[in-house]
Amino acid sequence: MDKNTYIPENFIDDVKSYIPPHLSLEDFIDSCQQPLRLSVRVNTLKMSVADFEKEAQKMSWQISPIPWCPEGFWLTRSKEEEAALPIGNTALHLSGCIYVQEASSMLPPLALREEIHAIEGNEFAILDVAAAPGSKTSQLGALMDNRGLLVANEFSSSRLKVLAANMKRMGISNCALSHFDGKIFGDYMFECFDHILLDAPCSGEGTVRKDPNALKNWSIESNIEIAEVQKSLIKSAFLALKPGGSLVYSTCTLTPLENQQVCSYLLEEFGDAVEIIALDHLFDNANLATTDQGYLHVWPQIFDSEGFFIAKFKKRVSVAHHDQQIKKGKFPFEAFAPKAQLAFNAYLKKQFKMNALPGNLMQRDKELWLFPEHLESLRDKIKYARLGVKVGTIHKNGVRLEHELATSFGQLAKQNTQALTQSQAVDYFQGKDIRLEKLTSETGEVILTLCGAPVGLGKWQKAKIKNNLPRDLIAQGQLITWV
Repeated sequence: MDKNTYIPENFIDDVKSYIPPHLSLEDFIDSCQQPLRLSVRVNTLKMSVADFEKEAQKMSWQISPIPWCPEGFWLTRSKEEEAALPIGNTALHLSGCIYVQEASSMLPPLALREEIHAIEGNEFAILDVAAAPGSKTSQLGALMDNRGLLVANEFSSSRLKVLAANMKRMGISNCALSHFDGKIFGDYMFECFDHILLDAPCSGEGTVRKDPNALKNWSIESNIEIAEVQKSLIKSAFLALKPGGSLVYSTCTLTPLENQQVCSYLLEEFGDAVEIIALDHLFDNANLATTDQGYLHVWPQIFDSEGFFIAKFKKRVSVAHHDQQIKKGKFPFEAFAPKAQLAFNAYLKKQFKMNALPGNLMQRDKELWLFPEHLESLRDKIKYARLGVKVGTIHKNGVRLEHELATSFGQLAKQNTQALTQSQAVDYFQGKDIRLEKLTSETGEVILTLCGAPVGLGKWQKAKIKNNLPRDLIAQGQLITWV
């Protein structure tokens, strides 16, 4: 129990005015002072749930399924093990097989699961309006199975870098990153997206179990200011949504000012064009947290989680928008030359027995990128900070492969792969070359794997594999050892 959790009296007075009658204020305060359970989500782009369960058993991790997320688990490790090796430095995490994600934050993407799984082929686009650090974005990418186009936007430049790093680690290959205030999407990408997730910036009232100081600067005035931003974002998101599409709005806060009242604003603004999709059947016992309107208002004591709010809407018909904007400027990429493309594909076939990569190869100066197939119709709508996967650097003698090609497509390789041992993996993530137990006659590039998942590239050199891990990804400290 953390009695140091800061819960101001004026916040408690405010909560009293809207806590549901079937819930106890005392239970709420007690829950806020309880430690948050560690939870992880299996990244099915890199590992199956069944394989994760086997790995957890090998390491004597105690896991229990999260009821609303088939890929989610609460996880218990010994205090000694966690102190010696944080979960973020374990092999499963470094390989991108798991993402440490709070259980209730898995709910917003799951509210779109049914719609995503109903789509056939690659001709669809999904927008994540406020994406960093990437837990929900990578969850959407896994639900999409890297099909279609996933536009992930982040307004903060520093958080955008974290988002990009997480997309690489998790093997998300159908993603385009943008760096804007989310208010621009309705104007520049009017009715472009099949489905949209708006996990809005908020006051974070539901996060006190993770951050004891989350309420240090809490005030009603701040709630009101944030709600105005949220209203502008939800209006923009609805304008960017195609007719027939779904919009999920979520926050990690509790106040109706930032939740129900923002939803009411959307309903008032667009009237009969908006339909509420009730979430009371999203999972077993969802009704315990469902409001009269059909929204999920997850209080910490209901499911022993963080506080969260999730609402889902359908856009019934197109709406009028008379202030659409058009991006200026030339698109800085051009198609990779057909002859060079054939040579590149031939190398992948020869070295890895890998077929042509799914997507469109595009060139910018000496950079070679693979764009998602569905980007064409949306590529000129806005300026993107990053598009698809950087697969190589072009030289006069061909293409030198990049780290991301391995993390995104390494599972397609049928030869020249090397499974890292525990000690080799430590060396690899610390930027060291990998010593081989015996000499090899293999040459050229090799895809390195950990826990069965691709983690990067190396180059065969008789007694070792030369490490090609980018410098910004080299880890410091203890890695992948067990007490």
